[in-house]
Amino acid sequence: MPPRGSARHRPMFHAIALTIGFVVGGFLTQFCRRFLPAGAVKEFLTTGVTPSFGPIQIDLVIIKLAIGPVALDVALLSLAGVLIAYLIARSLF
Repeated sequence: MPPRGSARHRPMFHAIALTIGFVVGGFLTQFCRRFLPAGAVKEFLTTGVTPSFGPIQIDLVIIKLAIGPVALDVALLSLAGVLIAYLIARSLF
């Protein structure tokens, strides 16, 4: 039986912790964007990087598909949410 803290055997744990962290961090970011007063703190916590790609067009003669554009908004609070979710999940399991 592998050790309990073995990361090699628990990839779903990491995927779930990342997913929950990004969702909670996204909620924190949107909450701060909405309710914090304008100023340096709001700008620092809610400014994010938004990489995107697309649209991708696929032509299969019978059917044409267009996918995108796909974008990801990553702010400081999103990363803090991931860290907090991972630390909580690690302490529970």
